[in-house]
Amino acid sequence: MRRRSFLLGAGTAAVAGAAGYYRSRIVETTPDVRYPGMQAGHALRDGAALPQPSATRQHQVAILGAGVAGLSCAWKLAREGFTDFVVVQGPEFAGNAASGQRDGLDYPLGAHYLPLPSLASAHVRDMLAEFGIIERGAGDARPYYDETVLVHSPQERLLRNGQWEEGLLPMTGVSDADAAQHRKFLARIETLRTQVGADGRKLFCIPIALSSQDPAWRALDAITFKQWLEREGYTSAALHWYLNYCCRDDYGAEYDVVSAWAGLHYFASRDGHAANAGEGAVLTWPGGLAVLAQRMRESITRRLGHAGWLLPGAAARLREAPAGPQVTCLQSGPDGAASAYVLQTRRTVCAMPLFVAQRILPDIRAYGYDPHTHASAHAPWMVSNFVLDGYPAEAPGEPLSWDNVVYQGQALGYVVSTHQLLRVARSPRSVFTAYHALSRQTPQAAREWLTRASPQDLRDAAAADLVAAYGKEFWRHARQLEITVRGHAMASPLCGYLSNPGLAALRAVDGPVLFAHADLSGYSVFEEAAWWGVTAAERILGRQPAHG
Repeated sequence: MRRRSFLLGAGTAAVAGAAGYYRSRIVETTPDVRYPGMQAGHALRDGAALPQPSATRQHQVAILGAGVAGLSCAWKLAREGFTDFVVVQGPEFAGNAASGQRDGLDYPLGAHYLPLPSLASAHVRDMLAEFGIIERGAGDARPYYDETVLVHSPQERLLRNGQWEEGLLPMTGVSDADAAQHRKFLARIETLRTQVGADGRKLFCIPIALSSQDPAWRALDAITFKQWLEREGYTSAALHWYLNYCCRDDYGAEYDVVSAWAGLHYFASRDGHAANAGEGAVLTWPGGLAVLAQRMRESITRRLGHAGWLLPGAAARLREAPAGPQVTCLQSGPDGAASAYVLQTRRTVCAMPLFVAQRILPDIRAYGYDPHTHASAHAPWMVSNFVLDGYPAEAPGEPLSWDNVVYQGQALGYVVSTHQLLRVARSPRSVFTAYHALSRQTPQAAREWLTRASPQDLRDAAAADLVAAYGKEFWRHARQLEITVRGHAMASPLCGYLSNPGLAALRAVDGPVLFAHADLSGYSVFEEAAWWGVTAAERILGRQPAHG
């Protein structure tokens, strides 16, 4: 809230001086901290007693979870004319693709962009075409996209040595030898983007299920990305920093534990193009990928003719019965009291993280997955949204961009929510969204820190890169702060994840209970979550999807 000064009589000078003092004070914003799903997840973990169900509903299909995978499954079913299904929302609509809004400003609470999908990601292209995001040529190598959602320039910059540089991989101000290594790595990636294995498949593909099974290349899963870089003679400190940053950003883990196959996949699988955008463009919205979740919701409602397919509450128990899977769901009433209802189904899709699925099933090991030996590490994250009045003064160099990263910063930089708004002048208010993967501790240690950290501790961690970029002056503009803590935000593809037999078993399940989540791919991106949702729908429809 802005203070107003009233200058009265002989006290004018003194009051004006006091007003100037208050305007100059630096006040660090008190954060509003959210922990989506934590309370429900801990209740499942601790085996909390369930209330007696008050109602039973019968449907052919129940989809448990309204994240990207669950919504994609429902979208595909509705698109194909299958109507007798419901989706149990879970603790947060859209999950890692959720968004927030304050004072008319949208901002992401999780994923904030989508790379241009390649031809292999036909399931995503189908969605984008239906939603009008691909305006024409969805099956072409270079579709034409809605230009309002193609990321605007300037796209990204890096704060290094007190100055903002264009791009994130330093190409100037490094030694000739280091610059040569950077060019060599980028050229290697260009080769890998089109290279195929002995089975004729692309080495690195999204969805991952369509990647080559060539054992000579999949052997890279046995070593870390850092080990591969050292083996190949890459010694540039700047290159190592950049590639470690990319692993932290996409996988929530450091490059000295991430699989070398996954490290290369991050780059070599991205080969989407646009007729009306340059190489490396992405799709983004002020509220991040929540737009796509909302478009799926609207599409499903339109095709079914009602909105009753989305049910409140979260799945708490799932058991297979002779008549088909039975799901007990919990929901809270207006007074906060918990109640339960039962879904009797012919088929049920577990579209939630596997660490949740293992809690609602009597024994997930019956499907070939043992949590003690097959569970992926899940990275904890903080997504922090700073609502700003005006903009802090910039260091010299490149202007404020969509994505802004601090070289060797503690976190992962920040994106500007209003960057996509088409205006002649900069908007008077904005939201800077800071991302922080707590990858420098073990996931368990990071989760323990998150549970005991005070709001002030969380605020200091959230603002680390912003204060590094702007100093304490940043707090003169930050008026509100919302921190979203995701203790199990994403699966991290550590060494051995490609050959994980438990994940392979769940990917192959095709019975009364189905599994659909990005966890099945071993890492979390929109295309993978949507792939497994669409795959589950195709199995329900009696089709056999293409798999590796």
